[in-house]
Formats: sequence, structure tokens, C-alpha cells
Amino acid sequence: MDVLLSILAILFILIGIVGCVLPILPGQFLAYVGFVCCYFCSYAQIPTRLLWIYLALIVVVSILDFILPAYFTKLSGGSKAGERGATAGLIVGMLLGSIVGAIVGPFFGAIAGELLKDSSDVGRAVKSGFGSFLSFIVGTGMKLFLSMLMLFKVCGEVFPAIGNWFSNIF
Repeated sequence: MDVLLSILAILFILIGIVGCVLPILPGQFLAYVGFVCCYFCSYAQIPTRLLWIYLALIVVVSILDFILPAYFTKLSGGSKAGERGATAGLIVGMLLGSIVGAIVGPFFGAIAGELLKDSSDVGRAVKSGFGSFLSFIVGTGMKLFLSMLMLFKVCGEVFPAIGNWFSNIF
């Protein structure tokens, strides 16, 4: 059973890492499923509190991933119309189910929102769009970082030599 759980753990985490970039897959949740698979292996020494910590971090990062487009749009000089446009673009982009939709949706949504409010200030609209693009980069980075932490921990549990190597380096 340990062999099956170990294979599933690594497989789920690797698919989860891909899912952190592709919006059609719930990346960090899949990585967490892999982490839980490793937890149930008889040889694993993962404390239960670490399961709860990662779960809490995943929930926080997921919430931030939905809030960031509007926040970064505002931070880059966008108005409420740009924030609403970025949020609407994110929803439309996710419904399209592609990486391109998730990236360009908030970008063009923020631009459209700003242009609907004031069509004379194209520069501000584009700046607002770049703010929403920056939010995609930051959100994806947070998800990848968290998933990679789980991958390193699982690899250290499944392959003790790798775990010893990591502990000697860091």
C-alpha cells in the first residue's frame, strides 16, 4: 500500500504544480491531496499540524488569488471601474478554461473597465491592465511556491536520501 500511496503522492503533486499555472486544474488542492497521500504512508514522519498549516495556507492563497487582480489594478492607478473590469475579466477568462484566458481576461477586463469610465485616458487604462497582469504573476508564484514546498517534503519522505541531502544543504 505504501508504494501505491507514494506514487499517488508524487503524481498528484506534479499534476498540482502544472495546475498552478493552468486555471482549469485546481493546482494547489491537487498538490495537497498528494501531500495527504504521503502522510498516510507508514514510513512518513509528517506531523499532523503540518497538514493543517498547509491547508490553511492553501485557503489563504486561494482567497488572495481571487482578490489580487482588483487590488493590483487599483495599486497601478486603476479606478473602481478597472477593478470591476479585472474581476469580470478573470471570471470570463476562467470560464474559457485556458491559461491565455486567465492571463488576458483580467488584463483586458481592467482596460475595458477603465475605457468605459473614461475613453480619453488610454495610457491609464493600459497601466491598469498591466497591474492585473502583475497580479496573475504574483498569484501563480504563491501557488507554485506552496506546491513546491509540498513536493520537496514528499520527495524527502519517499526518498530518504533526497531528504538527507536537503537537510544537509539547508
